[in-house]
Amino acid sequence: MTHTEIDITAELVRDLLRDQHPDLADHPLKLGARGWDSQMWRLGDDLAVRLPWATQSADELLRKEHAWLPALAPHLPLPVPVPQRLGEPSERFPRPWIVTTWVQGEPADRAPATRAADAADTLAAFLTALHRPAPDGAPVGRGRGGPLADHADEFTDGLASATELGLIPDPDAVRAVWEDAAAAPEWAGPALWLHGDLHPANVLTADGTLCGVIDFGDLCAGDPAGDLAAPWILLPDGAADRFYEGYQPTPDAATLRRARGWAVLRALAGILIGDAGVHGRPGGKPTWGTPAHAALRRLIATAGR
Repeated sequence: MTHTEIDITAELVRDLLRDQHPDLADHPLKLGARGWDSQMWRLGDDLAVRLPWATQSADELLRKEHAWLPALAPHLPLPVPVPQRLGEPSERFPRPWIVTTWVQGEPADRAPATRAADAADTLAAFLTALHRPAPDGAPVGRGRGGPLADHADEFTDGLASATELGLIPDPDAVRAVWEDAAAAPEWAGPALWLHGDLHPANVLTADGTLCGVIDFGDLCAGDPAGDLAAPWILLPDGAADRFYEGYQPTPDAATLRRARGWAVLRALAGILIGDAGVHGRPGGKPTWGTPAHAALRRLIATAGR
């Protein structure tokens, strides 16, 4: 079932709460956001109801968050949406859903970080705390955390599409960044916990710096390089170096190269979703294009460093 087959309304959400979590059913309720995989309904001042709507994979992602995130959240220096209740499929809504804590802030695609040093230090502290060895049985991501070279077709197709649409002024320079990253040695360390989807719509800001991280549906274990792409697309110009100085342990040269490749992939996706509306997905937003273009510009400008 997808967004085209079911209408998620306040009445439906309240009915689901009455059926399975009646102590929460009378709290004030309003739509918070329609994301890529799920809808978020704010519940009172401190909670939110998250329901899958646009992809079948969202069911698995919500259950994964419910299973793993409560144990990770207390060790993280930024607020994250901590699952509180699990809603099971029913006749009213044949998919799982969760109640989480509400995280205050504005998505960074609409309110970019402007205090470069503070934002870089905050992001470095968050990923240093998150990137700990994951236990046996930790989830494997949808291609996240694995070898960058496995995504060669994704890069080729994304670059070709964006170039044909006139969205990439220097495709050869983008390709050079990718080829250097893809040639870097693979991760040989332990599988680390990863957020897996650190794009600007999943990071919150307030007063010019980062104040929260949301949507852990791609939480997985693997190579940290995917998360370490984040400073290129989340931070202001010139802030990536400060991030890498603050992140511990200091990434080796190969990991930094792979991170640049992951940043290219994320930027191309953001450009296609934001500027071209590729796939017509309901979570796609025009605001995704601007930070993606900025990331490519930064990556090209610092190529070879």
